Amino acid sequence: METFSLSAILLVGLMSSVHCLSMCGAISGALTLSLATEIRADRRRLLHYLLSYNVGRMVSYALAGALFGALGAGLVAPIHGGHWVLQTAAGILLLGTGLYLGGWFPAFARLESLGAPLWRLIAPLGHRLLPVRSPIQALLFGMAWGWLPCGLVYTALAYAVTAGSAAKGALVMICFGLGTLPAVTGAGIMTGWTLAWVRQPTMKKIAAVVIILLALASLWVPTPKPASFAAVHPHTPNGT
Repeated sequence: METFSLSAILLVGLMSSVHCLSMCGAISGALTLSLATEIRADRRRLLHYLLSYNVGRMVSYALAGALFGALGAGLVAPIHGGHWVLQTAAGILLLGTGLYLGGWFPAFARLESLGAPLWRLIAPLGHRLLPVRSPIQALLFGMAWGWLPCGLVYTALAYAVTAGSAAKGALVMICFGLGTLPAVTGAGIMTGWTLAWVRQPTMKKIAAVVIILLALASLWVPTPKPASFAAVHPHTPNGT
């Protein structure tokens, strides 16, 4: 990833946990409460179920990332400056995410309505999987709930569009999902304590500032023209 490193995407996922826990954390907690008492009492078995759920969630992220990565590659290749436009748009979305987390741009939440039509189709499938009785069921539950409308996921998908291929787009979303993994998994084990900790105003402000700085860095870093552009314009030096 030339324009925005995978480590930065991972950090975005980690910082976005203060928001993810309000939705994914609650779902993870619901999954825990739906399990049999003997499973909840055994931390090792409980962790197995929670990891299965989160793997399913990341599978959905990866599928969406692959789709958007392929879409971006198809859009960028024939267009002069197309990659720069997509990268700039992703940086602006990330900036909006940071401002939203800090409480300075509440209108950003409207972005989540974009996925509402798809979610209305998928949500009933997730509900039918409760109560969860096996790790495979937890995996499928995670795959369904991975499509929950979320502005932060959409921001990560904006970077998947700039990745240059379906495989790289999927990798972007896997890194984002890995960043959210500690908090969402922790919410399933220590729901009350975890939620209380991340909901502290100071934590939200710190996460917001980190994401804003990442957005500014993303917008500041020069975006090299894709190799495909140079192939389309073979007679111009360095593809310019």
